[in-house]
Amino acid sequence: MSHAISPRKKTRLDPIKIKRAQRVLGTATETETIERALDEVVEEDRRNRRAWKAHERFLKSGAKIDDVYGNLES
Repeated sequence: MSHAISPRKKTRLDPIKIKRAQRVLGTATETETIERALDEVVEEDRRNRRAWKAHERFLKSGAKIDDVYGNLES
């Protein structure tokens, strides 16, 4: 993903969280870690919005769901 480079910013971030995220993401630098983590959050939001829209379309479709296991009613 290409993006413009902004001026340096001073932030106070938990170094332990950055190291943990670095291990999870497999990134080499703190900057790369933060960039990847932000990209992941934005992508997750996009996926969630698409899933919710699909869910709303399904509900509006009037499709009937048969509760074959009897788990949907409380």
